[in-house]
Amino acid sequence: MADISIAAVAAGFGLLILLMSLGLHVAFVMFILSLLGAVMYLGWPVAFEYGTQYWSANNNFVLVSVPLFILLGELLVRGGFTDKMYRALSDWLSPLPGGLLHSNIGASALFAAVSGSSVATAATIGTVALPAFKQRGYNARLVLGTIAAGATLGILIPPSINMIIYGAMTNTSVGKLYAAGVVPGLLLTALFMAVIVVVCLWKPAYAGAKEAPSPLRDKLIRLLDLIPPVTVIVFVMGSIYAGWATPTESAALGVVVSLALCAGYGRLNIKMLHESFLTTLSITAMIMLIAAAAFYLNFVLGMMGVPDMLTKFVTGLKASPGQIILVLTILYLILGCFLDALAMVVGTIPIVFPIVVALGIDPVWFGIFLVIMAELALITPPVGMNLYVVQGVRGEGNIIDVIYGVMPFLLIMLVLVALIWFFPAIVMWLPGSIGN
Repeated sequence: MADISIAAVAAGFGLLILLMSLGLHVAFVMFILSLLGAVMYLGWPVAFEYGTQYWSANNNFVLVSVPLFILLGELLVRGGFTDKMYRALSDWLSPLPGGLLHSNIGASALFAAVSGSSVATAATIGTVALPAFKQRGYNARLVLGTIAAGATLGILIPPSINMIIYGAMTNTSVGKLYAAGVVPGLLLTALFMAVIVVVCLWKPAYAGAKEAPSPLRDKLIRLLDLIPPVTVIVFVMGSIYAGWATPTESAALGVVVSLALCAGYGRLNIKMLHESFLTTLSITAMIMLIAAAAFYLNFVLGMMGVPDMLTKFVTGLKASPGQIILVLTILYLILGCFLDALAMVVGTIPIVFPIVVALGIDPVWFGIFLVIMAELALITPPVGMNLYVVQGVRGEGNIIDVIYGVMPFLLIMLVLVALIWFFPAIVMWLPGSIGN
């Protein structure tokens, strides 16, 4: 174990955050700092362990589910199911105060349950939804805010790629994380819709002109368009919760079901498959490179004894778990202003996770807390990824409109953090009820 001080750890962590915030690639920054730490404190034999750690990360059975879930979402998008899904939900949600705005949240929640990615959700729902608001008189900022904020549900409502990576890095059950994300995800969906209702009752003009409802017969027929995404959700999440499949096996099952649906609806062809595979390959390569660097960072810090040292330091401060969570909330809010959500998660887990576990905080609960903070990072200016995705899909105006639009939803997400702290059963009830 290396002789290292708290000041050296703080300096290294500060340098990690600084280099990431300057725009250097996340994986490169973590690898270089891990290598420097290994050489300076442990010697070259440990530094050369990168190859072993890289192989371990890419040979991790849990992480195999990452490309499968990405491919699943790609197949549903390119199969054309999301457009019809949005229209079917609009029939039933538009009568609420706020009209079509609720469809953005509802469609995001449903697509989140099959995609596992917030950015994919933002791009997909934005592409489908924005044309629907043209010439309808809705407040542009609120429209953009609902799309960007609703898309954050992509990493909270399972399946979630962020939960997979957290589970792999901390040896936490991904199945339990998925179960733990369901109730907070549904609660956040309801809170987002409540914000829309309150805003539109306060400012009715924000909701545009009232539209005549579709005939009941048409609405019932269009409900059939929900069958494909709901079928995938039932197979993927049902197989996990029933104990029939691991998350990786359920992801593979979801891909098979999606392929069958695409074929059944006449959408399956070589061109569509080629495009889906290329996108899956590029996204997976980026995520797995980051995961491999994070595993190496985890390994080096463990060999240096940093987790044990920090745990002793924090416990010596006699801080309560609530105080630590408050500090972490503020820390992640600040980091979210400068770092990508995934970078923020993988860069801080090796430092933070041992501390919260030593304080008696449940790893499953903390995983959901961390995912919510990552959601906040996705819509926190100036580098919130969802802000730029939605603005890019919009293709006009200024990104300031998107930033103003997400502010009410950002605040309500902080309310959710408070709720899960004071009422931890919101997170822990479902994973506890399904057992191991």
